[in-house]
Amino acid sequence: MSPAINPAITLAAGEASEHRPLIISLFAVFVAATLVITVWAGRQTKDAADFYAGGRQFTGFQNGLAVSGDYMSAASFLGIAGAIALFGYDGFLYSIGFLVAWLVALLLVAEPLRNSGRYTMGDVLAYRMRQRPVRTAAGTSTIVVSIFYLLAQMAGAGVLVSLLLGITSDGGKIGIVALVGVLMIVYVTIGGMKGTTWVQMVKAVLLIVGALLLTFLVLLKFHFNVSDLLGKAADNSGKGAAFLEPGLKYGATGTTKLDFISLGIALVLGTAGLPHILIRFYTVPTAKAARKSVIWAIGLIGAFYLMTLALGFGAAALIKPDEIIASNKAGNTAAPLLALHLGGVDSNWGAILLATISAVAFATILAVVAGLTLASSSSFAHDIYANVIKKGQASEKQEVNAARYATVGIGAVSILLGALARDLNVAGLVALAFAVAASANLPTILYSLFWKRFTTNGALWSIYGGLVTAVGLVLFSPVVSGKPTSMFPDADFHWFPLENPGIVSIPVGFLLGVVGTLLSKEEPDTMKYAELEVRSLTGTGAH
Repeated sequence: MSPAINPAITLAAGEASEHRPLIISLFAVFVAATLVITVWAGRQTKDAADFYAGGRQFTGFQNGLAVSGDYMSAASFLGIAGAIALFGYDGFLYSIGFLVAWLVALLLVAEPLRNSGRYTMGDVLAYRMRQRPVRTAAGTSTIVVSIFYLLAQMAGAGVLVSLLLGITSDGGKIGIVALVGVLMIVYVTIGGMKGTTWVQMVKAVLLIVGALLLTFLVLLKFHFNVSDLLGKAADNSGKGAAFLEPGLKYGATGTTKLDFISLGIALVLGTAGLPHILIRFYTVPTAKAARKSVIWAIGLIGAFYLMTLALGFGAAALIKPDEIIASNKAGNTAAPLLALHLGGVDSNWGAILLATISAVAFATILAVVAGLTLASSSSFAHDIYANVIKKGQASEKQEVNAARYATVGIGAVSILLGALARDLNVAGLVALAFAVAASANLPTILYSLFWKRFTTNGALWSIYGGLVTAVGLVLFSPVVSGKPTSMFPDADFHWFPLENPGIVSIPVGFLLGVVGTLLSKEEPDTMKYAELEVRSLTGTGAH
């Protein structure tokens, strides 16, 4: 694709571009506003409860809005739009999986988890088991899952800001990933949960408004005739009717069919095990508010995912697939390019719309990375540092300081790995995080809450077994090597054929929990389980 016909490159070419100052100014306003919110909230953070749980002062609606902001990540806005633009019907399967997953979280996890824990998933798991080994395992799993999810956000940030600023060099893109990492560290260390929650609420509103605007403009372009939109998308894609039918990405071979099943299982079960979603239930004062927050989140997230249809198929209808791939081979820039085309490629309106939508997407990334980093640093400080290393003797001040130091370390690791993953589709990367969460976290949470016989040994087998299986299969999958779209496209050491390990690693996680429990000589504490059951179902004694 020649730069002359690629609007992303045309817009970015040369420092003298007439639209560049406008784009950077609008972009800076959004970033500055979120930093102001973070500093304001940080001044109100006085103790550990404020840092970890926002003082448990948020209403069901506020937390639902924040959960939406946490969940509708770069994968939702950039990755899914790109997947639909390139693969049509098969790309939309991500939207369906992400949405249906909330039913599992609502029915099985939200209220019992909020009633049973204090700040982290480790609180629930350690309630009736040996503290130190279980908290170590829970903290390790939380950090690994969060880092996998962070990869997607870092990759999204890299392609987004590169598009805005016309950066094409690998060094420049790595610099952008580093900038996001630094901002992430600032958000969490200064604002804690209060700052993160307010940023997520503002970002959720901006994202929904931005998606609504693009959806309206796409439908207006086709006179609100969805059939015309889909027909044009199919024609423009070069795939014809196959673009609107299953099988373009999944279903052509037995391997891709299995990959689709694996993806579906991971998406549906993964949400209920995601650390940054789980800790959001601790920010409300009552179990009733936790239920309300999930119901609000389902409504908001459902509306947004319906709009991804218009974003993805709109991009497919108005932009040639070669043009999307030339900007980013994984399709992550489809939504910003759609904004540019809707406003006019060579017009001020096009520049304004591109800058606004890109800034909203960047705010999305900042909010989500802050939530993820807070979840992992909180788990390190509360579970590993305070309860394992210090054996419960750490002061609140020491615990919060440990969380802040952990934030810096996790940020550094995320920057390094995010630089390697900058060219992968962000929706696919998030699906990997879902698979790891469903393999390591979900089995242990469900067994702890609902199986009286479950023991410490079973929890350790389930967490470590599911974690090692999922991460190991990812490392030897086509995501990392063996394909032009892999993290290391010039190497080939993959032997696992599927891009998502969920179909293998999730059953392994559940099975190992049972095997570890049955082989254990430890007698389960039935009295503690009875206390946990009453507490999880009624809220009696909950924080």
